[in-house]
Amino acid sequence: MRIVFMGTPDFAVPSLEALVQAGHEVCGVFSQPDKPVGRHQNKLQPTPVKACAQSHGIPVFQPTKLRDGTALAQLKELNPELIVVAAYGRILPDDILALPPKGCINVHSSLLPKYRGSAPIHWAVINGEQETGVTIMHMASELDAGDIIAQLATPIDPNETVETVHDRLAQMGGELLVKTVAQIADGTASRMPQDPAKVTLAPMLSRSLSPIDWEQPARSIHNKIRGLVPWPATSTDIFSKEPVKVFASVETGETTTKAPGTVVRTGSDGIDVACGDGQVLRLLELQAPGSRRMAAGDYLRGHPIDASKN
Repeated sequence: MRIVFMGTPDFAVPSLEALVQAGHEVCGVFSQPDKPVGRHQNKLQPTPVKACAQSHGIPVFQPTKLRDGTALAQLKELNPELIVVAAYGRILPDDILALPPKGCINVHSSLLPKYRGSAPIHWAVINGEQETGVTIMHMASELDAGDIIAQLATPIDPNETVETVHDRLAQMGGELLVKTVAQIADGTASRMPQDPAKVTLAPMLSRSLSPIDWEQPARSIHNKIRGLVPWPATSTDIFSKEPVKVFASVETGETTTKAPGTVVRTGSDGIDVACGDGQVLRLLELQAPGSRRMAAGDYLRGHPIDASKN
């Protein structure tokens, strides 16, 4: 099938690769503009999807806008039967949605209608979900609201971070996409409307989410820590004047009567902190301001904490 692919970050690369390996004619790739990198921001780094497309000799288009007519003209010239979108980062206007005869489909990293929005993997982990997955859906004017074509689920381990879930879903998305495109090609693809009563949202992440509220239960704090890795990352100021970032933790199963936010024990294996439900959470990986990520034991060597005073 003649396909235009639209995507930007690492998550979208397995989907593009899967289409190419399946023998589809990917006639063009749309990706967001290259971003400046380096100390002086004087070098442009191609998006992961652009780099992948170029490795296969596929033409790449990087419009700054989709509503000025230029992108539509480029798409008409490419004349795709189907447009596939995976984490493109832009909303497609109606005239583009209506262009390909087979429609526009999207690879979304949640089991819709749960977690519509820009950060579905993060919020699934933050909320302690035991399962997530990928959805292939027809695109509609409303964000992530189109009919579902196919879904594939996967469990989330209680100690798994958003990074490992992300990588697994990216691969699953590519596998499911190829099967779905084959069904679209032969006319056997199904359509299931989303249930509006089951819609939940996954809004964009921001640094305002970072501070840890130690009044919360240990499980909730643990989920937040593993759900905000690597950005914006959780942070705490309970043992430093400036917030220290926390990248990993584990539930100890131990209890304490000390006040939430109190350091109850330190050791080479971590820093134990009292939480709002009386449970103890062990912090495993930290980053002091101006420093690098390091194991808690290494952090303690440079920033000693005397838990006996608490």
